[in-house]
Amino acid sequence: MTNHPALKKTRLADRRLAIMAVLLILDSLHFVLARLLVSFMPATVAALYVMAIATVLVGLVGLGLGRIHLRPLRTSLWFFLLIGVLVAASTALGFEAMAFIDPGTASFLSKASILFGLGLSFLWLRETLTRVQVGGASIAVVGLVFLSFQPGDYFRLGALMMLVASFMYALHTAVVKRYGGDFDFVEFLFFRLLSTTLFLLLFSTARQQLLWPDARAWPWIILVGAVDVAASRALYYIALRWIPLSVHTIVLSLSPVAAVVWSMLLFGTAVTVQQVIGGAAVIAGVLIVTLNQEH
Repeated sequence: MTNHPALKKTRLADRRLAIMAVLLILDSLHFVLARLLVSFMPATVAALYVMAIATVLVGLVGLGLGRIHLRPLRTSLWFFLLIGVLVAASTALGFEAMAFIDPGTASFLSKASILFGLGLSFLWLRETLTRVQVGGASIAVVGLVFLSFQPGDYFRLGALMMLVASFMYALHTAVVKRYGGDFDFVEFLFFRLLSTTLFLLLFSTARQQLLWPDARAWPWIILVGAVDVAASRALYYIALRWIPLSVHTIVLSLSPVAAVVWSMLLFGTAVTVQQVIGGAAVIAGVLIVTLNQEH
């Protein structure tokens, strides 16, 4: 009875649902945890140590499983250098933006990566858009503009940082989608994290911000590195392999809502009517685009 196909299918669906639920929670915490870290050290340095912790953890697991070899670096060094610099720049900008905007708004703005990804698919991968998808993308763009242009130069600077960071992350995703499908999962994740860490080290050194965190910061660094990077990105790529892209995107498009709740609870951030309207437009546009994808 335990091997019945219907029962297996149900269990697989439950497992995927559980993975997406955990991923949604972790994804919604990203900018909340970034906000906590930048109170201890410069943003780029915080991103460096977080990424380094995640690299060590994934590396230890990979070595223990015997699944990390140097061959991918010899054959595809350009690939890992490219995605490393894109993710490093995106992460550093996202952390820097926490000095200007709240985590909930940053999470909403980060969903611009979905629209940028859609544009890259259309222009680079030569995929086509339906009229409904164009309409949905337009609604989301209006929501992003509504969120971005609020009174105060600092807010606009933070929004601009998030939009640039979102584009870089979307470009990294497009590169991975096109060239990264044949790598072993553990090797891919390890070398992606390692390359990102090295570029963040380069950025921190160039800006003369490299410093050793004090004792108070280390528990947060380890927590964020283990949960927000190692666990979250592992689940992200696992879910991307197991679940249709439309479902994956729809679920993660809800993370800003959770991020706003976290921001209210932890930082006492008030939610404005403008944020509600802009955020609702972003989510509505993303849902229209993803629900009308062809499979």
